Amino acid sequence: MKFITHKYNSFREACDDLLDNYGWENLSEEILGFSSEQVSTVLAKPELSINDLPVLLSPAASEQLETMAQRSRKLTLQRFGKTVLMYVPLYVSNYCTNLCVYCGFNAKNKVKRLAMSIDEAVNESMLLHKMGFQHILLVSGEHPDYANVDYLCELSGRLRDKFSSICVEVQPLSQDDYAKLIKSGVDCVTCYQETYNKKTYSKVHPGGRKSNYNWRINTVERAAKAGIRKIGVSPLYGLDNWRTEALFTGFHSYFLMTQYWQTQVSISFPRLRGAAGGFVPENPLTDRQLAQLICVFRLVLPDVHLVLSTREPANTRDNMLHLGITQMSAASSTSPLGYSNASEAGEQFDVVDKRSAAEVAEAIKKAGYEPVWKDWDREYLKNGLMK
Repeated sequence: MKFITHKYNSFREACDDLLDNYGWENLSEEILGFSSEQVSTVLAKPELSINDLPVLLSPAASEQLETMAQRSRKLTLQRFGKTVLMYVPLYVSNYCTNLCVYCGFNAKNKVKRLAMSIDEAVNESMLLHKMGFQHILLVSGEHPDYANVDYLCELSGRLRDKFSSICVEVQPLSQDDYAKLIKSGVDCVTCYQETYNKKTYSKVHPGGRKSNYNWRINTVERAAKAGIRKIGVSPLYGLDNWRTEALFTGFHSYFLMTQYWQTQVSISFPRLRGAAGGFVPENPLTDRQLAQLICVFRLVLPDVHLVLSTREPANTRDNMLHLGITQMSAASSTSPLGYSNASEAGEQFDVVDKRSAAEVAEAIKKAGYEPVWKDWDREYLKNGLMK
């Protein structure tokens, strides 16, 4: 199986082609079938390609995890140095019309709902700014009456002088809406596909606008076409076979990097955590498998940012740092007004690493890395200094 990007006009077409010609189950079986000898042959190559991804996701590859880890670490140091970019999420609303079975914001969950006003969101943001953060991620549930485009544009306009980078992880928008957000100061869009398996996607998204698989999978491409600087992708690990999810994530990232080369791509590793509703993942991802994923993506996509959030325990994040992680969140809250503790609004999921921003930064320093609070400045573009 070879992934050839120029065959497709969008990743949705590529995804349809892979699923129609191979099938999810057949792809899953193929990944399981590679031998140790095939893995060794791939790892002997001086440079790896996206078509080596299925082999490195195999159980046989886990037997050579130490070899992959050493090579992944060297590649990360070569591409990024000993730096880790710090960011923080700000949840502006937990109102949602979707029925995602795994999410605390599910419209049927009996949790306290809250949507912050612009002033409240700015005040919460200033608390994060005082902690040192320069990269902020605006997050919301998907509801047309809350955290809509006008709201996000106004909020971004108020924050752009305080934060060097503003990212959004909100409902999928149109290309024109992303263009509006870019003008207001947004430079990054994150959208998890949750699962690339269409059958599972329908099962875990039984209602709401999010049940439209095709609209969601094209989201980051609409943002890239609008001119966004950075896009982030990932499945939610735990919904389906992690190896096959990772295969599609890698292909998705590679497609974006080749078709929208002016836009930077990042890959996250969110493992499902506890949330209101009591959903239990059927396909949990172990720590060793998470380590394999980090190494594999670094080896076949050496220039992507690899992101590990506070969904993970502190010791896990500290240990995974050496494998190829280049971006971490800290001091996170997943509910509106969570930083000022002004309400008891429902959380999207449980935060596991509860360390403060300063504590995470200190742990990064102890590991021999530099916590980076700012690696981008839109003012240079505005003033015409970057040419």
